[in-house]
Amino acid sequence: MVNTIPGPDFSDRTWSNWVEPQFVDVDGLPTAYRRAGSGPTLVYLHPGGGTRSWPSFPDALSKNFDVIAPEHPGFGDTARPANIDSWPDFVLHYDAFFRALGLENFHLVGSSFGAWIAANLAIYYPERYASLTLITPLGTRIEDEPFIDVFRFSGEEDFEAVFNGRGAALLPELAQGSMLETAITNFYESTTAALLFFNPRYDYKLDVRLQRVQVPTLVVGVEDDRIAGNLQAARFHQLIPGSDLITIPGPDGQPSAHGVVFEQPGDVATVIVDYVASKALTQEVTV
Repeated sequence: MVNTIPGPDFSDRTWSNWVEPQFVDVDGLPTAYRRAGSGPTLVYLHPGGGTRSWPSFPDALSKNFDVIAPEHPGFGDTARPANIDSWPDFVLHYDAFFRALGLENFHLVGSSFGAWIAANLAIYYPERYASLTLITPLGTRIEDEPFIDVFRFSGEEDFEAVFNGRGAALLPELAQGSMLETAITNFYESTTAALLFFNPRYDYKLDVRLQRVQVPTLVVGVEDDRIAGNLQAARFHQLIPGSDLITIPGPDGQPSAHGVVFEQPGDVATVIVDYVASKALTQEVTV
C-alpha cells in the first residue's frame, strides 16, 4: 500500500499535457510522480526537461507497462533539499523512493540526464532490475569528440540542439504557462544539474563502474546527438557487459536528435517493448 500525501493546489495549470502528480514521502521529501498503464512495472527517469507534464513517451510506454514517472529532486514539483547535491544522494533518494512504492524487479528506463541517474542506480544495485534502458546517455569521458558545453547554451540554443532545429513542431505539446514561469523552472532545474556535473562534465569512474551492471541493458542512440555527442551511446554499450545498442533512425530521412523521446516517442517505446520481449524478460509484455 503506497502512502501518498497531499500535494499543492494545481488549479492554475492548464497546459496541454498537464497531468496532476501524486506525492509520496521519501525520507521527508514530498516526491512528485505520475503513474499510468498496466502490465509489468517500468520506472521512467526523465531528462533535463519534460517535467510538470505527462509527455507522449511515457504515455506510449503505458500501453504495455505500468509506468511510474517520478520527478527528480530539484525538478518539476519535487523540491531539492540542501543535502541532495551529488550522484550518491540521488541514488539514495531513488532507493528510498522504490522502497516507498514497494517496487522490486522492475524495468528501469532513463533518458539523457535521467539515463545518467539510471546508470548509477544499476551500478550501486546491479541485480535489482528486470532490465535497464539508457536513451541518449551522457556522462562518460570521451577524449576523441569535440566538447559540447551545454551550460553555455542560451535557452534558444539548447532547444535548437536538442531537436536539431526541428523543435517548432513540438512547441504546442511542450509549452507550459507563461514565458517567465517557464524560464524560472528551467533555471531551477539547470541549477540542480549544475550541482551534479558542472565540473567536471563527466564521471571518469564510469569507465570502471559500468562493468558492475548485471541486468540486460539496452542503449539507445541517435544519428546526430548535439547534446551528448555521437560517441556517448557507443561508449556506454562498450562499457556495460552484454549490452545491446540500437540507433533510432530520424524522421523523414533526417538524422535523429537527442530529444528523440519527445520527437519520436512511439519509435523509442516500440524499441523497448521489442527488446523486453526478445530477451524473454517477462511474459506479460505484448507487442
